[in-house]
Amino acid sequence: MAFYSVNRRFVAGLALTGFMLAAAGCQSSDNGILNFGLTKKDPVAPPPPQDPKILASQLRAYCPKVTLRDGTAYFNTYAKGTTAKPKKKKVDAAADAAADAEAEAAAAAAQTGPNGQPIDPAHDPSKIIYQASITDVTRDCTHANGQMSMKIAVAGKIVPGPMFAPGTVTMPIRIAVQHGDEVLYSQLHPYQVQVTDPSAATQFVFVDSNVVVPEPTARDYQAYAGYDENTPVASADKPKGKRKKRAPATN
Repeated sequence: MAFYSVNRRFVAGLALTGFMLAAAGCQSSDNGILNFGLTKKDPVAPPPPQDPKILASQLRAYCPKVTLRDGTAYFNTYAKGTTAKPKKKKVDAAADAAADAEAEAAAAAAQTGPNGQPIDPAHDPSKIIYQASITDVTRDCTHANGQMSMKIAVAGKIVPGPMFAPGTVTMPIRIAVQHGDEVLYSQLHPYQVQVTDPSAATQFVFVDSNVVVPEPTARDYQAYAGYDENTPVASADKPKGKRKKRAPATN
C-alpha cells in the first residue's frame, strides 16, 4: 500500500511538471499575438504602422500625371459654305426678318443626323477637311531652385475627311497645370502640321518645354493637355474709315 501511495504522488508530480513546460513553450512561441497582458511583448515584433509622410526625396522625384479633359481629345476642321445667298426684294423690314427666321428654321429642319437631331451647319460631318486626335501624352520633370520644370509631350494623328484638301492644319493645343482650383500654368499653342497624303493619317508630336511651376509641397498637382476651341479669336475685319467727300471739279 505504501508503494502505491508513493507511485501515485510521483505520477501526479510528473503530470503537473509536463503541463507547466507545455504552457511555458506556448508562451515562448507567442509573438504578441496571444498576449493577454500576462507576458511582455516580443522585442522583435514590428512596430505599429504610422501615418505616411512624404519625404523630400519623394517630392524631388514627383512628376504630375498628364490627363485629357472630356471633349478635348479631338479637333475637326470644316469647309466653309460657298453657296451664294439669293438677292432679296425690297420689302417691309419686319416681313424680311420673319422670312429670314422661317428660312433658317426650314434649313435646320432639313439637315438632320442619323439620330434625327438637327445638324449644326458649322459642324456638318460631311464637310470635315481634317479630323485630328490625341493618342498619347507623356511628361518629364526636373526640380531646382524651388521650382519644378516640366516637358509635356502630345502625340496624335490627323485623318483626311470628306472635304480633304492638301494644306496646313492649325491645331489649338492647350497645356495647363493646376493645384486644386488654382491655375499654375496655362498656355495655348497654335500648332501647325502639313498634311499632303489623302490616303493615310499624318502623325504628329508636340512638346511644350516651358512649363515652370512652384515646387510642390505634396503630390497633388494635376497637368492637362488637349484641344481648346473655346478661345475667342480676334476679328479679321478692319474698321471701316469714313469716306472723304470729293471736291467738286472746277473748270
